[in-house]
Amino acid sequence: MAIGKASDFKIYQEEYYGGMYESIMQNTNAFNGASAGAITLIGRDHRGDYSKESFIKDIASLITRRDTTSVSAATDTAITQGEKVSVKINRKIGPIAQTLDAWRKISKDQREMSFLIGKMVGDKKIQDYLNTALKGAVPAISAVAANFHDYSGTGTPTHGVLVTGLSKLGDQAARVKVWVMHSKSYFDLIGQALTDKIVNVADVVIYQGSVATLGRPTIVTDSVALLAAGTPNHYNILGLVEGAIQVEESEAEEIESQIITGLENLVFRIQGEHAFTIGVKGFTWDVTNGGANPDDTAVATASNWDKSASYDKDLAGVAIHCQ
Repeated sequence: MAIGKASDFKIYQEEYYGGMYESIMQNTNAFNGASAGAITLIGRDHRGDYSKESFIKDIASLITRRDTTSVSAATDTAITQGEKVSVKINRKIGPIAQTLDAWRKISKDQREMSFLIGKMVGDKKIQDYLNTALKGAVPAISAVAANFHDYSGTGTPTHGVLVTGLSKLGDQAARVKVWVMHSKSYFDLIGQALTDKIVNVADVVIYQGSVATLGRPTIVTDSVALLAAGTPNHYNILGLVEGAIQVEESEAEEIESQIITGLENLVFRIQGEHAFTIGVKGFTWDVTNGGANPDDTAVATASNWDKSASYDKDLAGVAIHCQ
């Protein structure tokens, strides 16, 4: 049992104590307005391991030619339903334990521990939401050939590559609201724009959308879901439509703390639990193959995301694979 002790802290005698913690080193500002509504985060409790929603499937032959010379019986067309399933991910917080003596040595108490851990948990949760959701979206979209552009064997991304990616949606390309990419891909694009002397690159805020990103805002985040490590590394770029990725805080967070006795020193422990549910537009979680409460490997397995939309253009967007 790893319990922190006074010897684990930096004990400053009466000099300075910073009420800070080491923050996460990844941009996680990607939800709701920041992504033009492509990646949404809402609070909605739901029971069980899945969130299921039925929808009326498109009727391809709803309107057909009518023969004005015939009085024969017409053939009925049935209305069918599809189902979209989002999957719940369960997480634990901690447990984190520290001796009360350790806090006294820095003239603090367990309330300081609760405050700092609370702030850290908030940041870590958002990071986990984003990374897990992208781990599902990348393989799901990439597995649909009509929505996938593989440029990985050719080189780093160019503006032409983005155009080719958009072309996968044909006349629905305007529905792509935001790009999501690794910083490596983003700076490759900006470097190419400067080399090609594309107008207005140097005098606008590129993150908000410019010629360099085809007029669309860009979420630049070094998520593990956007990196395929290798020699060389490969990177994933997503062009997402509105409502492409949904994250729901689907269970109330529970946090418990206690003073532990019976040890050489009194110990303060914090432990918590929470859950969130992820869904990808146009796809349904495969309950049989993927199962409940999947780990990261299962979430990132393409065959666990079944296409439920009738048309490829009605999916979450497009995916580009590049160096």
